[in-house]
Parts: sequence; C-alpha cells; structure tokens
Amino acid sequence: MKVHVKGLLAAMVLGGGLFAALLGRGFGPADVEARDAHTAADSAFRSGAGDRESVSITVYNQNFGLVREVRDIQFTNGTAYLEFADVAQHVQPEAVHVRGLDGGLRILEQNYQFDLLNPQKLLEKYVGRTVMVHRYNQETEREEVLEAEVLSTNGGPILKIGDEITFNVPGRISFPEIPADLIARPTLMWLLESERPRHRLEVSYLTNNMNWKADYVLVVAEDDANGNLTGWVTLTNQSGATYENANLKLVAGEVQRVSQDVGKNMRLDAMRAVAAQEAAPQFSEEGFFEYHLYTLARPTTLRENEQKQITLLEAAGIGLDKKLIFYGAAQYYRGQYGQVVSNQKVGVYLDIRNSEQNRMGMPLPKGVVRVYKADRSGAQQFIGEDRIDHTPRDERVRIRMGDAFDVVGDRRQMDYDVISGCVSESAWTVTVRNHKDERVHVDVIEPVGGDWEILSSSHTYNRLDAHTFAYNVDIPARGQVEIVYRLRVRWC
Repeated sequence: MKVHVKGLLAAMVLGGGLFAALLGRGFGPADVEARDAHTAADSAFRSGAGDRESVSITVYNQNFGLVREVRDIQFTNGTAYLEFADVAQHVQPEAVHVRGLDGGLRILEQNYQFDLLNPQKLLEKYVGRTVMVHRYNQETEREEVLEAEVLSTNGGPILKIGDEITFNVPGRISFPEIPADLIARPTLMWLLESERPRHRLEVSYLTNNMNWKADYVLVVAEDDANGNLTGWVTLTNQSGATYENANLKLVAGEVQRVSQDVGKNMRLDAMRAVAAQEAAPQFSEEGFFEYHLYTLARPTTLRENEQKQITLLEAAGIGLDKKLIFYGAAQYYRGQYGQVVSNQKVGVYLDIRNSEQNRMGMPLPKGVVRVYKADRSGAQQFIGEDRIDHTPRDERVRIRMGDAFDVVGDRRQMDYDVISGCVSESAWTVTVRNHKDERVHVDVIEPVGGDWEILSSSHTYNRLDAHTFAYNVDIPARGQVEIVYRLRVRWC
C-alpha cells in the first residue's frame, strides 16, 4: 500500500506549566488525519501488521526478545522506499535482519524513525514559529484566539504574544500541522531494489522490554513427605507493539550480551495450585545450545503493556525431604568467645530431587517458589517462599522455609588454646532442644576455615568437604541432644 504525506491539525492544553496531551481536542474525526510517511520521499510503500503471514516471538528472561515476522507486501519494480510499521518501540535497529524469501530483492539502505509525536516534541519543533493560543475570557464568556511565537520550551513554553513575553499561559495551543519528521509510532524504513511488485519478506529483530519469569506453587501434604508442584510463566510485554497469534518460545539461561547505555498474591497462588492439578502441560522443553528452550504448543497474543500467565509444568505426588539444619560459622574457631549463640532458631528446608523418578525431570528456570499446606480445617495456608536458580534435571532443589519455632540450639566454647601463631585448639558444646511432641532429626553443620582435625567427639561426625563437617542427630520429643567435641585448626 502506498501512503502520502498530508497535513494534520493538532492541539494540546497548557495549564500551570503542565502539559496535557489532548491531540485533536475540539475537532471531529474528519478534522484529524494520521500521517506516517517517510520524509525523504513524497510517497512510500507501507506494510503494517495486517500484512503478517506469521509471527514468532522468543522471549529471554533477561528483559529482551527476538521477533521474527513474515509479511506479504505489495511493492514495485525498481527502487522505492518501504515503510515497515507496527514494530516494537524498543527495537534494536542494528540487530534487524531482512531477507526476501523468494529472491529478487536487494536492500540498499535502512533507516529507523523514532522521533515520536508527543506534546513536548511537538512544541519543540515549533520554536521560532507561530502557533495559536485559545483561552477563555470569563468577562465575555467566549474563547479568544491569540497568535503567539514560541521562543523556548526549556522548563515550560515561553511565548511572545504581541509585545509581551510570557509563560504559564492558561488555555489551549493549536498547531497548523504536524512537522514532517515527527511520527506517531517507531518505524523501520528501507530503500529496496526489487525485480517484481510483490514479495514475502522475513524480518527479524531484537527488542528490549520484553521479559518472562517463572513462579512455582508447592502444596505440601500432611506428612511433609510429598507435595504437588505447579510452575507458572509470567510474560510482560512493554516493547511497544502487539503481536497477534504469535508462536511463543522462551529461553532460560544466562545469555551473554554486550552492555548498553504478599496477601492477594498468596491467595491467587493457592487457587492456581488447585486449578492447575487437572490442566494439561502447555510447554514442551528442549536443550538449545547451552540453554533451555520452552515452546508453547499453541499460538498466543502478546498485547502491548500486557502481563500474561501460562502454566509451565505440573508434578503431582513428588517426594519431599524436610530438613532441620543448625548452622555454625568458620570464624568461631579463630578466637576466644565463650557463649556464641543461645536459643538460636534452627532453619527449616525442603529438598526436592528434580528427577523423572520423582515425577519431575524438566529443567527448571529460576524463579520464586511459594509453599502452602492445608491446616486441620482443610484451608491452604502460606508457609514460606524462596528463590531458586536455574536447575538442571537430576539436580536437587533446596527451598528455605524459615526457622523452626520449637527447635532451638546453643553453641558454647568451653576451652580455647593457642598452640602457635596460626594453630589453635578449642572445645565446644552444641546443644539442640526439641520442644515438640514428636521426635525430630537435625543436621548440625560446622564450617571450618583452614586445615582441621577433630581430636575428640561425643558423636560420630561426617566430613562433608575439606572445610565442613556435620552431625546428624535424632532428638526425642521434648528432649535434647548435647554434642561435645575438640578441634585443632591450622590456617597458615
């Protein structure tokens, strides 16, 4: 379709130094005619969203996306401009890739027009030019029209009306036309050399302000040993364009790029968890380079300034491993402390094995896991949340739930001896108390800096790595366990 440059009458309101973008106020539809043509030529061929044969969107969880469009365009034999409209406002023009699917097309030049029409820009274009000021006269009860010259727009419009220089003029400013270099929406413009009047054009480009994230809802069973996990994808499109019936793909992973300049939500998550138990999976997953690609099985529409949520995965009856962990600290062994901590809360964690044997096995994108459990009345209650990183299949997911109310511990240094400048010995008593009516299992994790050797211990310990050892103890109901050990540490 060929379009021509035509004039446009526009208006806006000024009051108290503030702009109100009321283009066309006081005029009917016949008085306002849109203008989108290229300024370097009297006419250009134009392609809009209506010419799309297909569109595919790949969204990365780093706030950018890849758009691929195929359009059937009417053109001409020879050389002419093509205005490619309805592209994202945040398109990266240097990343645009264009090709004719049927051959016979050569790209001579590309321009990206992004000087967008808004009240401030319109006024700036009229500096040194004449506009009309419409203001209401309360005495005559009629609107007066005054001719004014725009002197400056820095900090607000400064006008010359007759012999008077003024600003903060109340009223409406009207303009005879929109300057030719202002456009309503960002547009790609190509100078093409064509061998025939019709082409199927494939255009790909990167755009910012298109993002997705994963959220998970875990409903824990009564015994804390099983649960149902639902994953949700939340898409946000602030790219400045709408894409109808797009084929959607999501990429999870850290893609290298060159640097450029609780309440209502909790209840909503719980309802999603119940509703999703009978829904079919919508995304298929595949390895892609060193990342993971998730493809939606059906087309979807991404509207401008819209947030959309789609089910990513469902796993019912997965096994959970609830852990109570009492952590120490490496610095405790390098000084004389005495009582280090008293009545310290024991941390609560849920471990999940992301494996097919555990009814999972899909690589999990990073996101927030929110956890719920039914109380005695059957109502789901929120019991904690944590953020997980990208997790491959067959790896463990650990969710920190918070601190136990009824399980606490003390850590006391009973002795400290300096053997040499960088060697010391210290004796410790770790007491863990269980105030619950049932037995609990607690892991006491002791990080150590430097080379270490346990000289004596009341309980069997496990060496987890070169700098960590642990005690795994069972504590009876309303009882306690006391661990006593002596340790030598060399740190130089």
